[in-house]
Amino acid sequence: MADVNKSKVKNPMPTQEAKVRAGNFQEVALGYTQETAVDEARRCLNCKNSPCVNGCPVNIHIPEFIEKIKESDFEGAYQIISQSSSLPAVCGRVCPQESQCECECVRGKKGDPVGIGRLERFVADWHNEHNTEKPVPAASNGKRVAVVGSGPSGLTCAGDLARKGYKVTVFEALHTAGGVLVYGIPEFRLPKAIVQKEVDNLKDLGVDVETNIIIGKTLTVDELFEKGYDAVFIGSGAGLPNFMGIPGEAYKGVYSANEFLTRSNLMKAYRDDPVTPIMKGGRVAVVGGGNVAMDAARTALRLGADKVYIVYRRSMEELPARKEEVEHAIEEGIDFRLLNNPIEILGYENPDDKRDPKNGFVTGMRCIQMELGEPDENGRRRPVPIPGSEFLLDVDTVVISIGTSPNPLIKSTTEGLEVNRHGGFIVEEDTGATSRKGVYAGGDAVTGAATVISAMGAGKTAAKAIDEYLKG
Repeated sequence: MADVNKSKVKNPMPTQEAKVRAGNFQEVALGYTQETAVDEARRCLNCKNSPCVNGCPVNIHIPEFIEKIKESDFEGAYQIISQSSSLPAVCGRVCPQESQCECECVRGKKGDPVGIGRLERFVADWHNEHNTEKPVPAASNGKRVAVVGSGPSGLTCAGDLARKGYKVTVFEALHTAGGVLVYGIPEFRLPKAIVQKEVDNLKDLGVDVETNIIIGKTLTVDELFEKGYDAVFIGSGAGLPNFMGIPGEAYKGVYSANEFLTRSNLMKAYRDDPVTPIMKGGRVAVVGGGNVAMDAARTALRLGADKVYIVYRRSMEELPARKEEVEHAIEEGIDFRLLNNPIEILGYENPDDKRDPKNGFVTGMRCIQMELGEPDENGRRRPVPIPGSEFLLDVDTVVISIGTSPNPLIKSTTEGLEVNRHGGFIVEEDTGATSRKGVYAGGDAVTGAATVISAMGAGKTAAKAIDEYLKG
């Protein structure tokens, strides 16, 4: 215990200065140095019962990898993490550690928990910078598995199966592998090169990745079996955006957060002469309070918006986004309009639009003030409109970020797959097995929009079950 750093405060993460970063897409957090990482690792008590591990959906051996950091054996730390996680550089950046592993940390009882996520990021970045050895593919066991979707659940499932000797092919609908990691999370939070490195690592293990293949349209699940695949894992995510059902959502200038972020992330809308533009300048309202809403608002700011609002119907205390992302947004100048809810998007009609003359352009958004009433079925106080409190918000772009649902395409083209009322596949909790023999599912395709690490956990669960199924 003599080597323990007794500081009650975790080492701060260096970041770009707020005014500077608000004008660029470079990563906000700059990462720990070797010295800072070792100092932070020394805050870990190496508890015998390891409560932090219980808080990790993929059960990374946290005290063990931190112990290696204390010894400055950074590659050794990486090898321990990689036993459990296929995407350490990703998880170290975007996982909500504060509500998972760090939430269970003993040091957090009387101060800050150990910066587990920051240490994981440091170790992964150190490995990617210094290690030149490629992983050796496992000997083939003769079995083939198709993985639908190259997001966190699909990549995790693919990596775990490849290490067991399965020939795995990942099918991705878009032109770039990575799923929500590349189309949904902005460059300033998760650089595309980091995701590509993780994908390349899986390819080195023998995983094949085929892009521009829409399962349910280009190929069906039945056709995958006909092509000789022995099992299928569906990790197709939740890419179907939800809307509010208020007047004016058809106006030009109204986007789902999915479309807004995809245009920026993959379709290069941030260029000076974009082929698929979103907006330049103007005033933007982002409706919602989750991480995706923060990403959309901060992206709009970097695209040149004159003013960006977050419009959320509850208070700051109920805001579901990560505390760090909210703090960064406030520092960058995002205006939070809390306890407000949109009731109509205003615009002017466009007589030149032959399909629908009302498909015009946004000119504003009518909102109403809210107050918190009695708790709902989830224990959160229900927002209630305040009569006579309506007001106009002057905006010309609106981004709706109130959640997503699984796309119904695979279900509609596959017999025997049961889904719940939200469109998510119904699976066995301990295996990820669907109602169709040989077909497994996990991540947002089952739960609806959730965290990257929970999707990874589902991918690991399914990989283990697929291995047992095919061996049996």
